[in-house]
Amino acid sequence: MNQGTPPPDPQRIWQIMTGFQHSAAFKTAVELELFTKIAEGNKTAATLGAACGAADRGVRILADSLTVIGLLNKENGEYSLNDVSSAFLDKNSPMYLGSVVEFIMSPQQRRGFDDLTSAVRDGGSSITGDASMDPNSEMWVTFAKAMAPMMMPSAQMIAANVGFEPDRKFKVLDIAAGHGMFGITLAKAFPQAEIYALDWENVLTVATENAQKFGVADRHHLIPGSAFDTEFGDGYDVVLVTNFLHHFDVETCTNFMRKVRASLADGGKAMTLEFVPNDDRVSPPSEALFSLVMLAATPAGDAYTFAELKQLLEEAGFSRNEHIPLTPMPQHLIVSMA
Repeated sequence: MNQGTPPPDPQRIWQIMTGFQHSAAFKTAVELELFTKIAEGNKTAATLGAACGAADRGVRILADSLTVIGLLNKENGEYSLNDVSSAFLDKNSPMYLGSVVEFIMSPQQRRGFDDLTSAVRDGGSSITGDASMDPNSEMWVTFAKAMAPMMMPSAQMIAANVGFEPDRKFKVLDIAAGHGMFGITLAKAFPQAEIYALDWENVLTVATENAQKFGVADRHHLIPGSAFDTEFGDGYDVVLVTNFLHHFDVETCTNFMRKVRASLADGGKAMTLEFVPNDDRVSPPSEALFSLVMLAATPAGDAYTFAELKQLLEEAGFSRNEHIPLTPMPQHLIVSMA
């Protein structure tokens, strides 16, 4: 370092090391419904404390911290929501995302990162018990209940890219349906679409509740079981493979997509939703970082580039594969036809 040259700024390192503190503050605010209480008119630490059932001092420190983080505004001792917290963290907003905390910040999701060093050394996670690869894991029920709001934009974009006339009658297989919103959104957009939702039996209870809530239960059929072991049937015009392939290695994905190909009717299409990084694997940030999630949570999962997905899809029998980034969401749609 040349004399007179200022030393490098270590702030980024400090921010990384203390990131868990920001996450804890955010999770606490969601649990206390602090953002919603502010939206309802509780602006000071005293009124917020009463509304949230918490100590004035605790709420004041929490709200100040959220202001520093950038989720609140503070002026003359009063707190207010900004554009982001108003849209996504007020429970009365149709775009509320606070429920996602229940899955993303659950103990099951965090524990893979508690021993990430072992996953790096081994090239994958060896976690057993109530983890992402376990059949009938209650974690997936939590996922289905918590993540539906976050998946709605992607579900709407999938429906917009189906390419069918609104009055067409067609048959849809929704693989690993979870909350069911991908298939349900198609059923809402296409009044003659019949949806067949496949997932573990305990998870399908959530999809059924959502189908009833959105008024499509009469066209929402259940196929309980493992996506690998259960027979799909055939004659599907659309097969939805959403947030699924990234859990597995390339060979497993290729074999699975062969099974998907065999279930399609002539002229049918597979619609695959994934986090797809660029070929450099370090951009865009959200897509590139998803590989780390899979390293911590699965034995061999990954975020695959489009070139990798295209190759495995071609080996599975799909000759035409269109890549559609779903901006501003970090997810990407691949529409595949034989």
